[in-house]
Amino acid sequence: MHPSLNPATLAGLRRPRPYPAVTVLLPTHRREPDNAQDPVRLRNLVAEAKERLKSDPAVAREQRIEVAAQLDRAVAEIDLVHAEDGLAVFAAPGEHQVWSLARTVPSRVVFSDTFLTRNVVAAQAAERPYWVLAVSADRVSLWSGTPERVVEHTADGFPLTRSLDDPDAERKERIGDVPSTFRDEHTRKFLREADLAAARVLHAHPRPLFVAGEAAALSLLDDVGAVIRGATAVPHGGLAHGPVDAVRQAVRPFLAAREKSELDSVVHELDAAQGRHQYAAGLDEVWQNVTTDRVRLLAVEDSYQATVRDDGGHLVPAGDDDLDAVDDVVDDIVERALDTGAQVRFVPEGTLTDRGRIACVLRY
Repeated sequence: MHPSLNPATLAGLRRPRPYPAVTVLLPTHRREPDNAQDPVRLRNLVAEAKERLKSDPAVAREQRIEVAAQLDRAVAEIDLVHAEDGLAVFAAPGEHQVWSLARTVPSRVVFSDTFLTRNVVAAQAAERPYWVLAVSADRVSLWSGTPERVVEHTADGFPLTRSLDDPDAERKERIGDVPSTFRDEHTRKFLREADLAAARVLHAHPRPLFVAGEAAALSLLDDVGAVIRGATAVPHGGLAHGPVDAVRQAVRPFLAAREKSELDSVVHELDAAQGRHQYAAGLDEVWQNVTTDRVRLLAVEDSYQATVRDDGGHLVPAGDDDLDAVDDVVDDIVERALDTGAQVRFVPEGTLTDRGRIACVLRY
């Protein structure tokens, strides 16, 4: 199952495919007893997809057999014992993919000429990955975190370690020349190397960075390096050796503050754009603007979805059995926004109630 999403992978998922490109979404559960019914729900949804393949007049017999076989291959790869909060199964002629998602999804079966990627994109956005650089005089460790988990990053030169034993300590004591740990040149060199290693990782995998350590360590890192200047300082020593739970607990209040700040920033941008008349809200207005490449920032409530049809240039509600219906136009809007370089932000339910649950800042 795919662990992460990058721009190239997303572009591959979103490319047009021969009809039918089948998306099966299933909410899953991490723990007992909630996860006991996940296998049953999965079988039911796959059975529903196969029934729709049989009954859809637009699907030829050969396509039906091929896509059904791809669904079976996908199901065989699924490990529900280690499930997260959602599952996305994609199947089309000649291919299938399975994505385990760290956020819940609605139970759905969707036929289209593209895969329904919005839930994968939303899960990636919701993960909000970050780095934690934990600094001490003899060890610098790097931790990869999401709201769900933190793991130590043991690649790219991490962790950096050194011995604090000074072979010349006795002579220095005799002449009174023993500098404090965070003032001696060996420590400066050690933290300078750690700064360079962290900068390389951030360049390859840009994320928000939290730097944890006692005040003297943070001060020296700021003096000898650059990564801390764009980071959030966490004045908490003793984390360079972990454990994981201690790192997670130390960063948690700073993560919460970051989430609130990001949400406040989105709402502020929408308000400011409304005042400048560079703003649209509601499904139809946003659709009109995203199709003309005018959207700079798109904000969507987490679980908002809508089935519509185009009624002469405007969107109107449609039933699932309407042959002209777009099953989830919100997904189309998100994909079009991403295609044109817009930022996409998924926000909690209720954030955009008075804006029709979807709103955008326009480029002009």
